[in-house]
Amino acid sequence: MAEKKIYIDEDVGKDEVGVDGSEQSPFKSLQHAKNQNPEGASFFTRKSQTGAAEGDGEEAAAARLEWKAATKSALKRVEGGYQIYLKKQAKAQELAIREKKEAEAREKVLEEAKKVKLEQNASHPKPTFIHLNETDPTKIKLYSGESTKEVDYSSGDRGTRVNVRGRIHRLRDQKDLIFLTVYDGYGYLQVVMAAPLTQTYDAKTFTQESSIEIWGEMWAVPEGKHAPDNRELHADYFVIIGKAPGGDDAITNRVQKDAEQYILLDNRHLTIRGEVASSVLKVRAAVTRAFRRTYEEITPTCLEVTPPSMVQTQVEGGSTLFKFDYYGEDAYLTQSSQLYLETCLPSMGNVFCIAPSFRAEKSLTRRHLSEYTHIEAELDFITFDDLLSHLETVVFSVIEKTLADPKIKKMIMDLNPEFKVPERPFMRMKYSDAIEWLVNRGILNEDGEPHKFGDDIAEAAERKMTDEINKPIFLTHFPKEIKAFYMKVDGSDPRVTESVDVLMPGVGEIVGGSMRMSDYDELMQAYKNKGLDAGPYYWYTDQRRYGTSEHGGYGLGLERFLAWMCGQFTVRSCALYPRYMGRCTP
Repeated sequence: MAEKKIYIDEDVGKDEVGVDGSEQSPFKSLQHAKNQNPEGASFFTRKSQTGAAEGDGEEAAAARLEWKAATKSALKRVEGGYQIYLKKQAKAQELAIREKKEAEAREKVLEEAKKVKLEQNASHPKPTFIHLNETDPTKIKLYSGESTKEVDYSSGDRGTRVNVRGRIHRLRDQKDLIFLTVYDGYGYLQVVMAAPLTQTYDAKTFTQESSIEIWGEMWAVPEGKHAPDNRELHADYFVIIGKAPGGDDAITNRVQKDAEQYILLDNRHLTIRGEVASSVLKVRAAVTRAFRRTYEEITPTCLEVTPPSMVQTQVEGGSTLFKFDYYGEDAYLTQSSQLYLETCLPSMGNVFCIAPSFRAEKSLTRRHLSEYTHIEAELDFITFDDLLSHLETVVFSVIEKTLADPKIKKMIMDLNPEFKVPERPFMRMKYSDAIEWLVNRGILNEDGEPHKFGDDIAEAAERKMTDEINKPIFLTHFPKEIKAFYMKVDGSDPRVTESVDVLMPGVGEIVGGSMRMSDYDELMQAYKNKGLDAGPYYWYTDQRRYGTSEHGGYGLGLERFLAWMCGQFTVRSCALYPRYMGRCTP
């Protein structure tokens, strides 16, 4: 029998499936060649390119292309690697055998489990259906007992039998018991299952996020143990409503905690099922509710109105407008509802809205969204000091009302353990003083130069200032050149406007507001200064002709407010489905 020859070319060879070690298909390394051909083979190597030197003649090039028998020292070195390879192969084979046996044993168990059929015990009391946040002791009595083997309702001190529906959030096996944590969007509940429930096919193939309906008795958690609301449901019957996939398509593989941000956002519909995301959104609902209650209760009250989102005028500058065709005319998604709110003042008094605003700002910073929830208010017959006092009152009232709910407060403290209610009154700092503060600390503007009056303070500089001062700031009196056309000029300093930004540590600006121009001639000149055609604004200008008044207002970004309260790095995690440059899905 002819000797088997194996060829190794360190430059062009390949150590992969499909390579056979022939001259036409050489391996790349001697070690791999030895591992694949341990017995009865001779090994030949060459380096077709390596070692070439400038000026090498044809003889030298030919010598490099010659196959040479592998040296004894080289063969000795790979022998040790081959022994290690054999051990790994043996372990892999042993593991494969073990896994096969385990799979066969599991398959046998599952086949037996398919034979187990559950039936509801007709002698059990009729259950009370509850959502998982229901804890009213007059409705649900907890039972403290010592045995889980049999449920005997003959005594009068048993717990309430309930019926719940939810999804499996967590599960673990413990001896002959299965512990499930089930959630339904309202709360969480620990469920304990014993035989025969645990012996069914459905129980042995539970998957996270499967929806389930369960019947059982409500028990107090044993002393020293912990569970949501310190209780657990001892199940006596269940049915799977919708089984979630497992394996590679399990939710824990689709939305892994450390996954790239774009993957989590592509799967936002699943991400919001997580405790952090759902907690932020629940806090969002509570904060929105607190704003509405605050506006109803403050004096004078603010009436909620619903302004349009499709407009033909700009508020904050044309470069950030989303343009679309409106029956053959140019129209835009609103940047702010402010102008429409101002028209409501004469007939409705102070007004507010909670509505989306849209900014086509090509920014990817952590505090910018293309669509965000804007909480805006307009106040009639006020001064600038009145506006600042109102803002401080609203912010504190919203925080107070939000934290008054113990469950929401716990969510906030779990999300942001360092959150503290800010002290009153808020610090007040004029724009000119902020510029001086930045210059004195060597904080440069976006052009890499010292800040000067007239600069629009950029996010990075603003964040450094708020983080060092570490308290809420009313930053006031911005230059009129960098502010919107409608802002009232300060009577004592015509360079600046009666304007304010509310800055919060860690997130920066969350509110922008000002007094509005009340003089007709002044407003007409402002249109000209900004290069705006006053014609489309006739309805806004008329407010200065038909009974003008001193008035002001503001807009608060809900997502920024939430990022501050909940300690979120980006406003994107504070929106249900965030929209920003490059993302408009799902």
